[in-house]
Amino acid sequence: MDIHFHNIMQRLEAVLREKKNKEKILNKELASELGLTPDYYAVIKKRGKVPYLSLALFAQKEHINLNWLLLGSPPKRICKGSPKIP
Repeated sequence: MDIHFHNIMQRLEAVLREKKNKEKILNKELASELGLTPDYYAVIKKRGKVPYLSLALFAQKEHINLNWLLLGSPPKRICKGSPKIP
């Protein structure tokens, strides 16, 4: 399986739509959830650069399976007792 920025962000958007009960998630909201500035998010989006550390921290905070976020491999959620990222 290939890891593509666009596919990862679609999955992240799905999580945020569910979390915020919104139909549309803006790029600035994606950036904020990942702890990135909107300008930096725009740069990595254009380049297709995956922000792995930001995604890992988001996945940990939201109890999302990082394999699902990166690759689309189920399950989507993990149990809340999972180990923390140091």
